[in-house]
Amino acid sequence: MKAVAEDFTKADISKEEKVMLYYSKKLTESPAKMLQRDVQVLYKAGFTDRDIFDINQVTAYFNYVNRIADGLGVSLEKDF
Repeated sequence: MKAVAEDFTKADISKEEKVMLYYSKKLTESPAKMLQRDVQVLYKAGFTDRDIFDINQVTAYFNYVNRIADGLGVSLEKDF
C-alpha cells in the first residue's frame, strides 16, 4: 500500500479504487468545489448509494480527526 500513499494515480489498483481516491482527494483538498458530477462518476464506476455514503463519511472523518490533531499540535504516527 506504500505505492497508494505515495501516488495512487500510479499505483497498481483497480479503476474503481482510483475513482474513489480521486473523489476522496478532491473532498479533502477542495471541499467547496465538489459537484454532483463527482458523485455521478462514482455511480458510473459501479458504486452504490451506500458505498458513496461510506466513502464520503470515511473521508470526512479522517479529515476531521486530522484537523483536530493539527489544531492541537498532536503528531500522528505514520507507518507506511
